[in-house]
Amino acid sequence: MTRPGPEIIAPDLMMIEQLAHGAVAALPEPYRAAATHVGLRVEDFAPDEILEAMGVDSPYDLTGLYEGTPLTEKSVTDQPNHPDVIWLFRKPILDEWISRGDVSLAELVTHVMIHELAHHFGWSDADIAAVDPWWE
Repeated sequence: MTRPGPEIIAPDLMMIEQLAHGAVAALPEPYRAAATHVGLRVEDFAPDEILEAMGVDSPYDLTGLYEGTPLTEKSVTDQPNHPDVIWLFRKPILDEWISRGDVSLAELVTHVMIHELAHHFGWSDADIAAVDPWWE
């Protein structure tokens, strides 16, 4: 059995982050500008406290998470407690990418990122489909 060479390396956290930023850069205005104000965190897995709070049994079941208050629920009189953040979880994303085998990693990261941004913007399914045709 031969071992894979150094050219076969799983995409790291930085690669997932770069793909997520690329997804934001490809958004139409005015969403692109607004999306740049949402923080981005990329981790291998969701922290245990998030998994427990959401009732998620396997850390592989959560590829992304929006943490914040949707724009449709914010008021100018609200005092922000913390910035809105989108979390992307590398290992579950890679697991889904390998399992699917029919999309590029960039397409999958974009899909997860758009889904989480939909929570932030309060998008309907039609809004999502207009931005991310993969949903059709």
